[in-house]
Amino acid sequence: MSDEQIPNTITRAFVLAAGLGKRMRPVTATLPKPLVEVAGKALIDHALDRAAEGGIETAVVNVHWLADLMEGHLARRTGLPRIVLSDERDALLETGGGVKKALDRFAGEPFVVFNSDSFWLEGPRPNLNRLIEAWDPETTDILLLVAPTATSLGYDGAGDFFMESDGRLHWRGEREVAPFIYAGVAILKPELFADTPEGPFSLTLLFDRAVKRDRLRGLRLDGQWLHVGTPEAIEAAEARVRESARIV
Repeated sequence: MSDEQIPNTITRAFVLAAGLGKRMRPVTATLPKPLVEVAGKALIDHALDRAAEGGIETAVVNVHWLADLMEGHLARRTGLPRIVLSDERDALLETGGGVKKALDRFAGEPFVVFNSDSFWLEGPRPNLNRLIEAWDPETTDILLLVAPTATSLGYDGAGDFFMESDGRLHWRGEREVAPFIYAGVAILKPELFADTPEGPFSLTLLFDRAVKRDRLRGLRLDGQWLHVGTPEAIEAAEARVRESARIV
C-alpha cells in the first residue's frame, strides 16, 4: 500500500467555540470570537477548513456565548466536516469539561481538539496532516502542535514548553522563558477523561498528567502561528496574510 492509500486513522474533532472572548472586547460584545473575521473568513471557518483538509469527517462544536449566532453560521456551512453541536448554554464547561460532555461522539478513538481561533500560515505541508501522521499512541497520550515563540506574530509571552529531541514536552518554570507555545491543536485519547472532575475544568489538567507520565509530546509547527487575541491583533494578522500572498 502506498503512502497515498494509507487511510486517515483520526477522522473526528472537537472545536472549542464556547468561550466569552473577553480579551477581544468590544468586538465580542455582540459577536462570538469564533465569528470574528480575519482575511475575509471567520476564525472558526479557518479551523474547520483546515480540519476538512486534514481528513476530519465529523467536528463537534460547543456553543455558549451568543449561541444562536454560532448555530446560524455553522448551519450555512456545506461539505466536510459534518458539524455536530454541543450545547453549553446552561453552563460554560471550560475546555476540559466541554470535551468531556461530548466524549460519546468519538467512539472511543483518539480525536483532534482545535481552539476555534487557531490560526497560522502553512509551510510546505499542512500541519494537521503532519500532526496526524506523527501520532503514536504507543508512546504518547497527548500530541500538541507547538509554535516557536520567537517567530509567532502577536505573541509576547514567556512561552509554554521546552521540547526534547524526541518531542517530549515539559512545562517552563515560573521564572523561565520557554521557546515553544501551544498552537491550539492537539490529539488526545478519550480514556484520559476517565478520572476527571464533573463540570468545568481545563484541558491543562490532562496536559499536566501527561507531562508527569512523560507522555506529552509536541510537533513543531511548520509555517507561522498568528496570535489573534485582541482587536488590534486582527489587523496585524491580516497584514501578514497579505504579505504571505504576495510572496507566494
